[in-house]
Amino acid sequence: MNPRIDTLHPYPFERLAALKAGITPNAELPHIAMSIGEPKHPPPAFVVEHLTAADAIATALGSYPLTRGSDALRETMSTWAERRFGLPAGALGPGAVLPVNGTREALFAFAQAMIDGGGNDRPVVVLPNPFYQIYEGAALLAGAEPVYAACPAALGFLADHGSIPGAVWDRCELLYVCSPGNPTGAVMTLEGWQEVLALADRHDFVVAADECYSELYVDESQPPLGLLEACQRLGRSGFERCVVFHSLSKRSNLPGLRSGFVAGERSLIDRFLRYRTYHGCAMPTSVQDASALAWSDEAHVQVNRASYRQKFDAVLEILEPVIEVDRPEAGFYLWPRTPFDEETFTRDLYLRENLTVLPGRYLSRPGPDGDPGERRVRMALVATLDECVDAARRMRRFIDSL
Repeated sequence: MNPRIDTLHPYPFERLAALKAGITPNAELPHIAMSIGEPKHPPPAFVVEHLTAADAIATALGSYPLTRGSDALRETMSTWAERRFGLPAGALGPGAVLPVNGTREALFAFAQAMIDGGGNDRPVVVLPNPFYQIYEGAALLAGAEPVYAACPAALGFLADHGSIPGAVWDRCELLYVCSPGNPTGAVMTLEGWQEVLALADRHDFVVAADECYSELYVDESQPPLGLLEACQRLGRSGFERCVVFHSLSKRSNLPGLRSGFVAGERSLIDRFLRYRTYHGCAMPTSVQDASALAWSDEAHVQVNRASYRQKFDAVLEILEPVIEVDRPEAGFYLWPRTPFDEETFTRDLYLRENLTVLPGRYLSRPGPDGDPGERRVRMALVATLDECVDAARRMRRFIDSL
């Protein structure tokens, strides 16, 4: 068996289950889970209708799907990305887009395809801290050393890439950037992207931008800046060294569809396609067709954003007087600072209020300046508005009682 499997850390929800083990919560209150970022808004009806149509199912079962996806799907995806990120028509094109079975699968597989590891020095993968644990696992199983760039409040929760020595960057082969961030909701600026790209050029590594929260934002007039858009503004029309990852899970409330795409520098996409051809991860044709429908419609996404804004407004009004918490620029998480150790806070909150949040240190690693997840919890506002308001009131009651 691959010995690298033993280097993997327990997953955050495995640790959370252990923390809650043996606790009997307040039975007078129904449980509310704010720990998992699983969208609960209704999926688009037109996607559901397509997936349940008998002829669509028959078509999907009757042939092998193509790993590269259908021409129609890749055209739809590239057109969406060009429109969303202000790219000239044809700047990306279907040849620079590859369908994937959700960003989780693709973020992991990309590292396996891109990490060389053939030199004398162990390769490095740089990732934000706190982070989506798939980045770390992908690095470890590819034989690379994960190096963590802290995302402190002092920097607006953006990664402090300047704290990483040049000798480490020389060994870097892949940099993960999550914008908007999970769990902080922080969004990269043009200046930030410019600094990242300068590092990539100087030290010869690939930038993988996880943008799966890019369509959940506060201001309709100011959608988050993406890496492809930054490349266009900076004159990198070939998107050199850059790939982005997008998903329908959060944008369209379709986490079970397992559908997204990777786009960017054509040569990187071509090599990733070759890897995936052997990997055996083609998207079923019915999912491809349903995905094309979802990427072609923005009305349901606007409704989705409005629902999250409503929940943020209601929850923050309740919590801001009693806990240190900021409204994020994007995403659907809150990242409040707890009045004491976040594990104790999480356990006692569950015991007394039957409310589950995720301890911040389950999403982070300690560094020279401490652990950026310490005394933080992640709250996912994915439940209904009424449940989110109820959860906020329970948390406030708990804090008031301390």
